[in-house]
Amino acid sequence: MIAQSRRQSGLHFLLQSPVNRRRRALLAASAATAVLGALPGWAVASSDGFRIGVIGAGRIGGTLAELWAKAGHELLISSRHPDELKPLAARLGSNVRVGTPREAATFGDVVLIAVPYGALPQLGRDYAGLMAGKVVLETGNPRPERDGPMATPTLNRGTGLASADYLPGVRLVRAFTSVPYLALRSEAHRSGERIGVPLAADDRDALAVAARLVEDAGFEAVPVGGLTRARDFDVGSPVFGRALTARELRQALGLVPNL
Repeated sequence: MIAQSRRQSGLHFLLQSPVNRRRRALLAASAATAVLGALPGWAVASSDGFRIGVIGAGRIGGTLAELWAKAGHELLISSRHPDELKPLAARLGSNVRVGTPREAATFGDVVLIAVPYGALPQLGRDYAGLMAGKVVLETGNPRPERDGPMATPTLNRGTGLASADYLPGVRLVRAFTSVPYLALRSEAHRSGERIGVPLAADDRDALAVAARLVEDAGFEAVPVGGLTRARDFDVGSPVFGRALTARELRQALGLVPNL
């Protein structure tokens, strides 16, 4: 019975878990509350891990997989060539396995999508049904030089809204999109003020789950608002490509009065 319970949805499992969170996670929840209203305590209050499917285990996906594996989450990392990921999985430990993108979409209570943005429309056609109702953290950034003609209208509209169209039915969070991957590698769990990670979501519970995973990766969540506000940290915005502290990020985005 215990083993079966641990295999159930991470969201349901958290409802049954005792409160045991660190101060920084509570701060992230408070920030999220200020943007999207009251958040469920279970979403930020558990010390138990999620099952996370990672679609795209390159610079961003591979880095976050390592950080989340160290935090005790169970992961299935995937790419178009899963055999190439076996050395990474072996290095990260027994709670990390390798599979296909389809298997990752099925496996995760939470799914991280870290692929070039031009691949997102096809990925949505292939796997959105498998991820329906799940919390999905999407990290891609449209770049015309790489992604072709679809990139410019996406940026003009705002990536949060475009990603929601490509991934119908999921509980979408734009996350880990603006901090350079080198900073994700070097600044995780640093002492002093932590690097801020902006988040945008229309779903309060999904936002809270993302805030917890930002904390577990060693950063501080900075909820910005709904998916329409994701454009505030899109490519070309003043904060894009910068490793700002959470305080600096809030000031740059106008979330707190400048002192």
